[in-house]
Amino acid sequence: MHTEERRRQIASLTAVEGRVNVTRLAEEFGVTAETIRRDLAALDNEGMVQRVHGGAVPSSSFLTAELTMEARYRTSAAAKKAIAREALAYLPEEPGTVFLDSGTTIQMLAELFAGDEIARRHSYVTNSWPIALQLSSDQVSVQLLGGTVRALTHAIVGDTALRTLALLSADVAFIGTNALSIPSGLSTADPQEAAVKSSMVTNASRVVALCDSTKLGNNYAVSFAPLASLDAVITDTKAPDSFVADLESSGIEVVLADPALFS
Repeated sequence: MHTEERRRQIASLTAVEGRVNVTRLAEEFGVTAETIRRDLAALDNEGMVQRVHGGAVPSSSFLTAELTMEARYRTSAAAKKAIAREALAYLPEEPGTVFLDSGTTIQMLAELFAGDEIARRHSYVTNSWPIALQLSSDQVSVQLLGGTVRALTHAIVGDTALRTLALLSADVAFIGTNALSIPSGLSTADPQEAAVKSSMVTNASRVVALCDSTKLGNNYAVSFAPLASLDAVITDTKAPDSFVADLESSGIEVVLADPALFS
């Protein structure tokens, strides 16, 4: 496991469990205690955790930093590919309309459509320029929302996109997120992206969130979908058992994808 991914896992564990200690983390990740101390120091500097004697506790602040799309595609890549594969099972059997929001895990899902007979039956609506390009290249029916392109994420945002979504409905929406917590649900850093995601959630009969385990327990500045709006969450096998139990007790179906299949 790369340093960046290990640190994201540590931040998620801290957020979910409330406190972590150096010894346990060293055993869990198979590294030295000194390596974990360096990890915690780096995470503290980034505002993702707060160091305490012997370990760390969650940061009291909301996260704001966003990675580029290229960096996101590399982070937890095996987990995201496994999650995307599991998500195929949530496509409707009969031809229908599917919302795909922007995000690297959703993009990996779209890459699977060309070789899937059921997937090719549907019409897709997306605010992601890369996803629209992928689907159109594969001759899959796709509508790209109009609006302003957000450079960091290649997502289409703004009033034009929201007005179009208000007139549409979908059988299922596949939604990506920067974070998922029990109190706040799904959250992200940018209000305009959050507005588009929220509209897709509102106008879909079924909502499936795709969220790798490094994002669990964290919070970003803008919440766009409470737990009550979610039908299913597809994450990976590194998700803490306690967090999975909390989701299931909220009536959400949880699927654990195995990253080892793509390592």
